[in-house]
Amino acid sequence: MRIGELSRRTGVSERSLRYYEQQGLLAAARTPSGQREYAEVAVDRVIHIQELFAAGLRSNTIAGLLPCMRDTDGGPAREATPRLVAELRAERDRLDRAMRELAASRDVLDEVIAAASGAADESVAESPEVSDGLPA
Repeated sequence: MRIGELSRRTGVSERSLRYYEQQGLLAAARTPSGQREYAEVAVDRVIHIQELFAAGLRSNTIAGLLPCMRDTDGGPAREATPRLVAELRAERDRLDRAMRELAASRDVLDEVIAAASGAADESVAESPEVSDGLPA
C-alpha cells in the first residue's frame, strides 16, 4: 500500500509516517518510480508506534523496542532481551517520576484555585447590598 492509504487506515499523517521511517521505526520498499510501498503489517506497526509514543516513550527507545515486539499483537518476539527489559524499566521509572511531578503541580493549582475561590466568595460577602444597581 502507498503512504496515503497507510495514513488513512491508521489516522497518522503522511509527514509522521515519513518521520517514523527516518527514525528507523517503519520500513518501506520503493517502487521503480521511488514511491513508498508498505506491507499490510505496517498498519499494526504504526498503531503500536502511536501507542508507545502516547505512553511517553521516545523514538530512540521505540526503535529499540519494536524489534522485540510482534507487529500483529504487540506481544514479545524472540528478540526480546534482558537489556531491553532494563531499558523499559528505566523508561517506566521516568514516567512514574513525571506522573508524581504532574500530580504535585495539580495539587498546587488546586490550592491556588481554592484560595482564589475563597477570596472571591469573601469579597462578595463583604460588599454592600446592591439594589437596582445602587448601593443601599
